[in-house]
Amino acid sequence: MIISLNIHHMTWKNVRILIFVFYSITAFIGCEPMAQNPEWKLVWNDEFDYQGMPDESKWNYATIGNPYDWGNNELQYYTADRDSNAIVDGEHLIIKAYHEEYQNREYTSTRLTTKGKGDWRYGRIEVMAKLPGGRGTWPAIWMLPTDNQYGGWPKSGEIDIMEHVGHDPDSIHTTVHTEAFNHIKGTQKGEATSLSDAETAYHLYAIEWSEDGIDFFIDKDKVFTFENTGNGPEEWPFDQPFHLILNIAIGGSWGGQQGVDNTIFPVEMEVDYVRVYQRIR
Repeated sequence: MIISLNIHHMTWKNVRILIFVFYSITAFIGCEPMAQNPEWKLVWNDEFDYQGMPDESKWNYATIGNPYDWGNNELQYYTADRDSNAIVDGEHLIIKAYHEEYQNREYTSTRLTTKGKGDWRYGRIEVMAKLPGGRGTWPAIWMLPTDNQYGGWPKSGEIDIMEHVGHDPDSIHTTVHTEAFNHIKGTQKGEATSLSDAETAYHLYAIEWSEDGIDFFIDKDKVFTFENTGNGPEEWPFDQPFHLILNIAIGGSWGGQQGVDNTIFPVEMEVDYVRVYQRIR
């Protein structure tokens, strides 16, 4: 569509009206496709359009691994109900990690989960986020099974929608873990995608998960697909409800491979929204 205008003969009022119309049209064109896609229905979301602590009807604080180890030699203590580590500012959820002495640990952070408050089998899960940077950081957007129907990790699976380590700042990792495919055996399935501004700009990290497979997206780009092999739960345990996890780990077997730079703190992950859709059958 081409509009021809003679700006010199327009009043300031008309210019303001034109500007309003222009931004209204572009906003309509730029709206998220899922919101108007008849194949998908929004079933769970948090827009973080409130102020204070994360909505307790939607989020839990995971602290069961404190104070010693969360399984990856991580260094942080995950706190609960502490607004310095997790707060909603009216527009975003902010998860913040500090270098501070707390409960015999040297760092604090928060790990939020939707377990028991948001559990899904299949669907499209979207998280719009800007990631922390710096050597030693390890933010993640990921999913674990709610009931571990096939046994403890990795038998019941893990879906890593996004992992980022500060010593590799230009890469985003998307991965799945199962009994047959996991990082302990060195057989995990996944992809590393180049993304140079993950620490300075918001990006959409998403999956579309069905009984046939899991597609991973960064913004509009499909970056990895894990297909259901049909070989049983050892390779495909993803036929049960999973819940979402948001956290910043510090150090650890991967995040701390090059040590931790204590001059970077505090660091934060900002989340603009979380939306979960399921297909209308």
